[in-house]
Amino acid sequence: MRLCGFALIILFTSLILAGQAPMPQKVHRDGFSIIGIEARTSNAKEMSGQGVIPSQWQKWQDRLTARIKQPEVHAAGKTYAVYSDYASDRNGEYSFLIGVKADEGATVPPGMVQKKIPAGDYALIRCDKGPASKVVVEAWQRVWTLEDKAQLGGPRAYRADFEVYGLGAVDPLNSQVDLYVSLK
Repeated sequence: MRLCGFALIILFTSLILAGQAPMPQKVHRDGFSIIGIEARTSNAKEMSGQGVIPSQWQKWQDRLTARIKQPEVHAAGKTYAVYSDYASDRNGEYSFLIGVKADEGATVPPGMVQKKIPAGDYALIRCDKGPASKVVVEAWQRVWTLEDKAQLGGPRAYRADFEVYGLGAVDPLNSQVDLYVSLK
C-alpha cells in the first residue's frame, strides 16, 4: 500500500515537472445569482487588443473602491467573472459579467445587471499561481485544448462558465483562480 502511494506521488510530481497539469475535475454546482457589470465581447476581440475585459475589471475595481468608502457596504467575499449568452461557441460573441453572489430578488443597483448561473455539471480547472492576467488566460487556453481533445469530462454546454476569485486571488500578481466550465 505504501509503495502504491509513493508511485502516485512520483507520477503526479513527474506530470507537474513535465508541464502537464492535472485533468479537470467534474463537479456539480447548484444554481446561484450574480449582480455586477456586464459587456458583450468575443475571444477574437479580446485577442486583438480591442476587447472589453480589462476595462470591465478596471470599472469593477473603481466601483468597489467607491463602495468600500461607504460604511454600510461590506466588500468581503468572492468576485465572479461570468461568461454567458454565447452566440455559438468559443468563436462567437458572449456576455462577460463581473460581480458578486446575490440573493434571488435582490435589488439591482443602477448600471448593473443580475444573472442566474444555472445548476449543472462543470469542469473545474484551477489556474496555476501567478499574475492573474497571465494565469487565467493560460487556463482558458488549456480549456480550449482539452475541449478539442474531448478531455473536459464531457462536451461544453456554453450556458454559463465562470471564474471564482477568492482568497487565493487577493494579490493580482500572485493569484490562483478556479474556472468552472459548463458541461452538457
